[in-house]
Amino acid sequence: MALRRLVAACALLATVLVAGAAPANAQTGKDPVIVVTGFTTGPLIEPAYNTLVNRLRNDGYTVEVLSYPDYGTGDIHDQAIRLSQRVDQVQARTGASKVDLVAHSMGGLVSRDYIKYLGGDRHVDSLVMLGTPNYGTAIANVASFFTFGSCVGITACKQMERGSAYLNALNAGDDTIGDVSYTAITTTVDAIVVPYTTVYLANDGNIQNVNVQSQCLARLPGHLGLIYDGAVYDGIRDALRHEPVKMNCWAL
Repeated sequence: MALRRLVAACALLATVLVAGAAPANAQTGKDPVIVVTGFTTGPLIEPAYNTLVNRLRNDGYTVEVLSYPDYGTGDIHDQAIRLSQRVDQVQARTGASKVDLVAHSMGGLVSRDYIKYLGGDRHVDSLVMLGTPNYGTAIANVASFFTFGSCVGITACKQMERGSAYLNALNAGDDTIGDVSYTAITTTVDAIVVPYTTVYLANDGNIQNVNVQSQCLARLPGHLGLIYDGAVYDGIRDALRHEPVKMNCWAL
């Protein structure tokens, strides 16, 4: 009898230890999320994403934020390399087979660069982009025009010009590579990504292109507002669940 109790106690202890060591995503059943920030976001600006991060954490996601030591002014591909390294770290720490990316503005280009050129399609389950200039923004072209083609000497600015060599290469071939679930959310009042329709990717059945006002006419988040708006976050939640994006227009 005593031996039987000892064996049972050892088995119980082993169960507790294994459960305690289980990675976070195994407990929640959700992929870890990396929030990939936009242009001009570095360590001092990163807290601007706290609202989005806290909402994701409250929904049970393990969340990390990727910002840029150079505040996103350098080569977008270099930022994609940083993202690749962060994904490897997150997977090693959590044991997750895939991660989800929620990307704002230029962060969507960083994410797509990672997927296309660095094998990210094997590691990313969902990519949700908010106001990403996938086909460029005229604002960058204007900046380049008034600085005689230099775009103020900022590499990423040049790369985000409509018709830039960088975007032409990134958009060559399939817009939605691999089995990644893609979602692109835009707002008609975006004053940074002009025109707002450049956010959309080619629709091959593996992308949800969503305009906020097409679902919630009275919601008017601007470019930065996309990371704060409650209706937009409700759409992000749907996308991460691989569901059709149907925003709750009353969400705070």
